[in-house]
Amino acid sequence: MKSYLFAPGPTPVPERALLKMALPIMHHREKVFENIFTEVRQGLKYLFETKQEVLILTSSGTGAMESAVCNLFSPGDRVLVVRAGKFGQRWGELAEAFGLVPVFADFPWGEAAVPNRIAEILQGDASIKGVLIQASETSTGVMHPIREIAEITSKREDVALVVDGITAVGVFELPMDAWGIDAVVTGSQKALMLPPGLAFVAFSDKAWKMAEKSRLPKYYFDLKKHLTSAQKSQTPYTPAISLIVGLNEILTMIKNEGLDEVFARHHRLAKATRAAVSAMGLSLLAKTSPSDALTAAVVPEEIDGVALKKAFLERYGITVAGGQDQLKGKIIRIAHLGYFDPVDMFQVIAGLEMALYKMGYDFTLGSGMKALEQELA
Repeated sequence: MKSYLFAPGPTPVPERALLKMALPIMHHREKVFENIFTEVRQGLKYLFETKQEVLILTSSGTGAMESAVCNLFSPGDRVLVVRAGKFGQRWGELAEAFGLVPVFADFPWGEAAVPNRIAEILQGDASIKGVLIQASETSTGVMHPIREIAEITSKREDVALVVDGITAVGVFELPMDAWGIDAVVTGSQKALMLPPGLAFVAFSDKAWKMAEKSRLPKYYFDLKKHLTSAQKSQTPYTPAISLIVGLNEILTMIKNEGLDEVFARHHRLAKATRAAVSAMGLSLLAKTSPSDALTAAVVPEEIDGVALKKAFLERYGITVAGGQDQLKGKIIRIAHLGYFDPVDMFQVIAGLEMALYKMGYDFTLGSGMKALEQELA
């Protein structure tokens, strides 16, 4: 049985990147690696839409989240944490781990943050130093209104907008400089179409000024060290050499396709997938602000969502993601970020139809496939 990966990370890796990563290992202090790193630096600036240096960390995306926290703030600082899913909770956990004081703005799982509420909290608490939020909340499939929130935070020189773009960068529009976002982080195993192991973080000028005043402990994640090395096309510590070689190939692919077309491709696949699951009678968890990175479909009440996810894998070799925490067994999450095309979506929708049909769900077999085909056509 073939294996098909439709989880929102790790995502499939293009063959051309795999071949590059299979080349003999090189030494990271030699000129050949510096030349590759120089190209990667420019490619990442293009991807993030920034003039700032995009720093590369050998870690998962959570490492980049941690680096943003420990480089921007000091013990006792108050930060506004938007919690509307599993990864919003992670911002709060990181803040507490470093001795910050999180002020929580909670929204229902499946709904987007409301900018006016963010503005009200900031107006009522002048001591808040940062707003920590996801651009795409992976656990719910929701896209938060980052542009509108950035308009609020950009008016405050003492407040940094820190955005988890782990399932947003390379999926939909998130121009760091144009919108005035102060920190953006992402990881390699999402829209960057690589194995896990690399994380990325970029700071605005405002954020770097705040970093100069930060008194939180850091060593490996001291971003000032990473910035100094990056400007010489190097890293302060041993990098994931093969992953960076693969990253160079991925960034070339993205540049050749063009960011606008990359975003449009993700939107087409997302829109078609949402149409397909809706045609089958499944509702979307994110009804008003769905992310183009993945589709979170609510499992019918008579169907065990955990069993459905298991059936996907055991019967068809398809890996999808289930729900987390209070959503466990209640949703399935189908990815369409990164190395996906229309034919891929036919595979996963066909698998979903057959799995539900065998589990006794009452719907018209083929309805999802028909809607998918009509939308893509």
